[in-house]
Amino acid sequence: MVIDLTRNEKSTFFRFLGLYLGSSFILLTIIFWQFYKIEYKLYYDLISSNMQSIASKISANIIYADMSNLSIDTTKITNTIHYKYALYNKKHEKLAGNITTKIDVNKRMQRIEGDYILVDNTPRGHLGVYHIAIQESNFKEIINTLLEDIIFYFVIIFTLISLVGYYLANLFISPIINERRKLNNFIKDTTHELNTPITAILMSTGKDAALTEKNMQRINLSAKRISEIYKDLVYLFLQDKKKIDLISNLEVDKVIKEQLNYFEAFAQKKKITITSDLEKTIYKIDKESFIRMFNNIISNAIKYNKIEGTIHVSLKGNILKVQDSGIGIKKDKIKDIFKRYYRGTKEQGGFGVGLNIVHHICRTYNIKVSVESEENKGSCFTFKLNKKEEES
Repeated sequence: MVIDLTRNEKSTFFRFLGLYLGSSFILLTIIFWQFYKIEYKLYYDLISSNMQSIASKISANIIYADMSNLSIDTTKITNTIHYKYALYNKKHEKLAGNITTKIDVNKRMQRIEGDYILVDNTPRGHLGVYHIAIQESNFKEIINTLLEDIIFYFVIIFTLISLVGYYLANLFISPIINERRKLNNFIKDTTHELNTPITAILMSTGKDAALTEKNMQRINLSAKRISEIYKDLVYLFLQDKKKIDLISNLEVDKVIKEQLNYFEAFAQKKKITITSDLEKTIYKIDKESFIRMFNNIISNAIKYNKIEGTIHVSLKGNILKVQDSGIGIKKDKIKDIFKRYYRGTKEQGGFGVGLNIVHHICRTYNIKVSVESEENKGSCFTFKLNKKEEES
């Protein structure tokens, strides 16, 4: 997905990913460092305890042997313990043992070349022994193994976190990409929609163009189309700023008649017959909003209709119906037709905002809208004008 991003989107993507991975790395480092320190101390306490226990046993044997007038059996000591050891006299000279490293007998615990050495002074001169040294040789190996395990699991966990981070970054950037694509398509379609009537006007008003009735009709239709596009765009981007005091009791049937006359020229171009059956209806709604709603439905009914097709508009019992004999809508697409920038077909022009405007107006003025459609047979849009809203 990163390949399809713009420069700003890539920047946002990698900033999010970097922030996520950076904070995760720091958090994991702290956690594993604390774990290392705890494990290190546990191992240290364990070996120091074991070494002290061994030293105490040797010291006890030395004291017992001295009191029993016996000599210390160093061979037995060597065979029964798993540590290196050494016995020292008062002058710090080694009497026995297999420790070859020079140590400081005045320090209880010291580390030499990665090995810990414990010095015990409890013999107190029995059999000439003043100091017992115990050397632990496995601690370094244990700690190295611990570090290897920590690094291994750190890499595994951080890799998993990176994959999750990449997925979350894609999830984060996807709505932005989708909106950008929709906006790009919207701009392209709007440009195309405006280009068609503008080209027609330019052709009809060119230097060599005669001011015939046909050219005048073409100019009129093109100007109306530009006006419709402009009004849709104005309503789309300024709909939330509409003033409440513009809402009034509107004679809906009269407005519908006016708009049907307005669309008569568009319908004649495709030889479409428009019929109507309207009864007097008053509804509390802003006139411009109702015109936007109705015009978008009629415009679509003409645009997606067949040559010599029909459109029937009825208004009875506060229910407005617009039925056409057009190409229809697939059942699985009906639920999406009111989404902004959605286009169910590319057979005709448009940029996917008309029905979104209709949906917004219906929601604003408590109008219930429903759609029935069948492919290649036509569609019927039904608007139920809520009576309570009318009377309020």
